[in-house]
Amino acid sequence: MKIMSNELLVVSYRDALKTGVEKEWIKMLKEEIKRRGLQPFKK
Repeated sequence: MKIMSNELLVVSYRDALKTGVEKEWIKMLKEEIKRRGLQPFKK
């Protein structure tokens, strides 16, 4: 995976969820978000 900033990682994850095409890509992005301790959506 390319090195991404935190903001770009979250945006990529949200976009991947909207399209829902690449399940493996969504899984990789989600794991990286968890590893960095980010929250992709505001509560």
